[in-house]
Amino acid sequence: MRETLTDGDPQLRPRPRIAVFAGPTATILNSPDLVTSNKARVRHGLPLRPAHFDGLRPQRLAAPVTVYVEAFSAHPLEQDAAHLYAPADGWLDKDGAFHEEEPPGDATPVYAVELRPEDGLYPLPYMARQADGTAWEETTCAPFAPPEAARQTFYPDARRLYEEIERFGLADYGTSVALSSVADFDFFRASPSAGYTAGPDAERLGQDFFVYYPYHLQQEPGLANLARATNQLQSVLDTGDHAGVQWLEGSPTVDETVYWLGLVVDTKVPIVGHAAHRRHQSLSADGDRNVVDGVKYIASGVALDAEGEDRVGSCVIVDELVYSARDMTKVDARPGGYEVTGGHGGIVADLGGYGPPQLTYVPARRHTHCSDLRLTALPKQVPGVSGTLESGVSLIDVPTKDADGLIPAAMPQVQITKYGRYAATPTGTDGPITPDEEVEIFARIKANLDTAPLAGFICEGMSPFGMADPTRNAALSVAIFSGMPVVRAGRGNTGGMAYRTDPTFISGNNLTATKARMLLMAAILKLGALPPAADPFHPTRAESAATQQAVARYQDLFDTH
Repeated sequence: MRETLTDGDPQLRPRPRIAVFAGPTATILNSPDLVTSNKARVRHGLPLRPAHFDGLRPQRLAAPVTVYVEAFSAHPLEQDAAHLYAPADGWLDKDGAFHEEEPPGDATPVYAVELRPEDGLYPLPYMARQADGTAWEETTCAPFAPPEAARQTFYPDARRLYEEIERFGLADYGTSVALSSVADFDFFRASPSAGYTAGPDAERLGQDFFVYYPYHLQQEPGLANLARATNQLQSVLDTGDHAGVQWLEGSPTVDETVYWLGLVVDTKVPIVGHAAHRRHQSLSADGDRNVVDGVKYIASGVALDAEGEDRVGSCVIVDELVYSARDMTKVDARPGGYEVTGGHGGIVADLGGYGPPQLTYVPARRHTHCSDLRLTALPKQVPGVSGTLESGVSLIDVPTKDADGLIPAAMPQVQITKYGRYAATPTGTDGPITPDEEVEIFARIKANLDTAPLAGFICEGMSPFGMADPTRNAALSVAIFSGMPVVRAGRGNTGGMAYRTDPTFISGNNLTATKARMLLMAAILKLGALPPAADPFHPTRAESAATQQAVARYQDLFDTH
């Protein structure tokens, strides 16, 4: 049997098991560059860094060692309470010799501590140098070095992160942050931030793992990576072994991914996202606390209803707050740099400080096990579109799901186009409105018809209305009657509902453009392409009615998810 904990409750509960996924470009899994310490520089005659102290880095001992710790050195006022203490283990005389009895003359009371490899990590000076004997000054051998001359700063999975949180983190009352006494953890890599690049199964930067640092080596995951990560997460949760998920990703995008997972992963356990503004181990690093709070949230069971099923949906836990992933975004890289979007709620729970987490409300939107877009409710194929604007557009069958889950190559391509006033040519003064100026939209329509049978657009228009200028609207109408659904969303961090002024467009509700994109991708996997018109520039009344009917099905998903 697994160990249990009481957590102040007289009724024993099974200790939960949490699945922890390392995602892409995750600052929460990033550590500062390993820089050669001054102790190593003195040892090898290298130029010293100007810092007064060496930065200590978590490392493992190779053999036991006994150290003597000066008594009363843990706090500036510890000596004032010396009468409350038991005697130290012994004394060091002025020559450094240890005595169990206090020697005559000046002697320092000390504690004798045996440090052993099995104890775990210890903070120590970093002694390594480059192969040519020079000091490491940054993570690469030289500025802007290629990948083969660079080390990695991100952790390949979260195992080391959780170990360091337990080893070095302190709870408010001076005890260690004992994560492993609260829950058990399984660690997984889903488009991770670091990779194993040596050996016959070497992983490749930009294909198997994705970094943003060093900045010149930045790589971003694609739609196929999202599909594979989704399938992996669903497969792990299908075992029924886990009480929740912690997803670790870069702070600018963690809410998008976690919202997507909450739409398509069929599970009754909480999906929690975490991020950090600052690297792990750095000054005022925020990610460690976010992880601890996520464990607290999942282990508390506060997200579960009376049947033990998640009632909150996917969320992001940062800064001691629980945000609905649908209704939050990052606005700045500082504490409190996350904000509620959409103008209607967003913060679903408070971590309660010293108390248990408390829900503030339960979202009305469908999610996870009650989502109409969950993997188990998606069809194996949907209609897509192919052809050209000149010769015509036709429907084709597109397989989207197999025994492994989503087919990576079939993921819908949804582009965001943004409205801004003062186009090159004013509209409505010299004859009929034509979409000819919207060359970017037409280029994307043509590319979609050639290579992406499942595709759509998000128009980030006026806030909150979602409408754009007549020229852009006309170009997007061509996309609609070419089979590509178009969603209208308000500008930026919109605070209201997008209007429904044209039944051939989908209203993005109060979603931001990036969240509307994730929902449209999932909706296309459910419903497929719209019925194309024989002439997308001039649809007939019957073709327009058929499109409106298909758009209404999309609108129902946007109104409820």
